[in-house]
Amino acid sequence: MAFSIKHLTTFRYHPAVGESVMEVRMQPRSDLRQRCMMFSLDVVPAANVMTYNDFFGNAVHHFDIPGRYNLIEVTAHAIVDINPAAWPAVHYGTWEDLDTRVAEGDYWEMLLPSHYAKPTELLMELFAELKLARRASPLELLLDLNQSLYDKFDYAPNTTKVDSPIDDALRARRGVCQDFAHIMIALVRQLKIPCRYVSGYLFHGDKAKDRSPAGATHAWVEAYLGEAGWIAFDPTNNLLGGERHIHVAVGRDYADVPPTRGVYKGEAESELSVRVTVAPVDAPDPGELPPAMVLRTRRPEAKPSGLMEQQQQQQ
Repeated sequence: MAFSIKHLTTFRYHPAVGESVMEVRMQPRSDLRQRCMMFSLDVVPAANVMTYNDFFGNAVHHFDIPGRYNLIEVTAHAIVDINPAAWPAVHYGTWEDLDTRVAEGDYWEMLLPSHYAKPTELLMELFAELKLARRASPLELLLDLNQSLYDKFDYAPNTTKVDSPIDDALRARRGVCQDFAHIMIALVRQLKIPCRYVSGYLFHGDKAKDRSPAGATHAWVEAYLGEAGWIAFDPTNNLLGGERHIHVAVGRDYADVPPTRGVYKGEAESELSVRVTVAPVDAPDPGELPPAMVLRTRRPEAKPSGLMEQQQQQQ
């Protein structure tokens, strides 16, 4: 199955600001489970867009916009082909096997506390409340934890902010997918299981009963389970990762993978809007596709007449 993803991010400012520097992580990854067959990026006002791969192998596009302006639009379009056969038949591996493979590998970044996923007093109270301990198999334990977070926390947009610590969601027992992912990562790492944050998109089918909304980016986690590899868990929707999850970037937590990150010079009221559409398409023939990477810029019809940070929260 192939999906078409269109991701429009609009920043509006009043009065005009200037000297914006921005980086985006919107290009889906290519691996055994999915293949990014086409990606394009449009920026308004005109900008010289450059790209590199970060430490975790995520594609990063970055640009700067000189002068003064009231609006920035970043439009990403991707076609991603999902390979159903590549999703592993998850089995019940043992704790001993997991520990052996972790000791032989290089997973320390995904075991240590990180900026948004670290132990706090409230987190450890939840750890005790859930009676988390190594039992049964790693997979069974993580499926139980996925269910518990879904049951005990309400999905509630606008109750946390992009830079909220996990204690805000822990105290209120509500949050968005970004909060669910950070809490699960912090708990799983306490069990000595490597766990990482995944930024991406979720296709919402007609029969899906997802709590997270269509029209926004999504976040979930991946835990390393030895021979089975990295297995995705979506605590927001109580799902095991599958063909509807399209991953874009991975990292220790949100701080490593925001869809947009930037700064601008000036003092202004600002408005950020995001519109995401994910729709199935017939997988195009590779010979008929445009180049795998297209970076386009276009000028606005009219030239737009301290440093402030600009990011978007994952819903």
